[in-house]
Amino acid sequence: MPTEQTASAGQHDDLALLGLMQLVSPALPIGAFAFSQGLESAFELDWVRDEASLTEWLCGVLEDGITRCELPVLARLHKAIDDADRDSIAQWDEWLAATRETAELAAEDSRLGASLKRLLGSLNLMPSEDLLPPLLPAHPGYVTLFAFAAHLRGASIRQMLLGFAWAWLENQLAVACKALPLGHTAAQRIIEQLRPALVDAVDHALTLYDDELGPVLPGLALASALHETQYSRLFRS
Repeated sequence: MPTEQTASAGQHDDLALLGLMQLVSPALPIGAFAFSQGLESAFELDWVRDEASLTEWLCGVLEDGITRCELPVLARLHKAIDDADRDSIAQWDEWLAATRETAELAAEDSRLGASLKRLLGSLNLMPSEDLLPPLLPAHPGYVTLFAFAAHLRGASIRQMLLGFAWAWLENQLAVACKALPLGHTAAQRIIEQLRPALVDAVDHALTLYDDELGPVLPGLALASALHETQYSRLFRS
C-alpha cells in the first residue's frame, strides 16, 4: 500500500500538473487570443497560405525563436526565482525585452505580463510586497510572469517549458483557424506533426549556454513591423 508520504508527493505532482494546465489553457483571461506574433502579416504577404506553409513557418519559429529565446530563459528564470535571485530575474527580464524587435512584439509581452500579474493578484497568488522585498521587477514581461506562476504551481522546469511551447502552438493555430481557410482537423494534423518537435525543442533549449541565446527570426520581425500599418487586420500584433 502507498505510504502517506508517497500519497502526499503524488498529490503535489497532480496539483502542479493541473496548475500548469490552467496556465496554458486558451481560457486563461490574459488576452493572448488578441495577438498573432506577426503571423497575420505573413498571411497578408502570402508567405503562409495553407497547411504545408503554416507548418513550415511554425517549425522555423520554434527552431530559431522559441528554442533559442523563451524556453532557455524560462529555465533560467525558474531557477532564479527558486534561489530568490532578484538580480538574475531582472537581468533576464530586461534581456527578453531587448529581443522584441518591433513595437507590437514588445507591447504583446508587456501587456500579457501585466494581465497575468493582475490575474495572479486576483487569485491571491502574488506575495504582498509589504511582507517581503519584491522578487520581481515592477513591470515584468509575460515570460517572467509565466515562470513565476509555474514556480508557484510547483511545476518542474521541464513541465513548464513543455507547457509554454504547447500554449504558443495552440495560440498560433487558433490565429490560423480564424484568419486562414484552415479547418480544425488540419490544425490537429499540424499538432500531431509538431508534438515531437516541441519535445526536441525543450531538450535542445536545456543544453544552451548563455552566449548561444537569442532569436534568429528576420522574417518574423519584418512581418511584425509591416503588421503595424497593415490595412485590414484581426489581431493586435
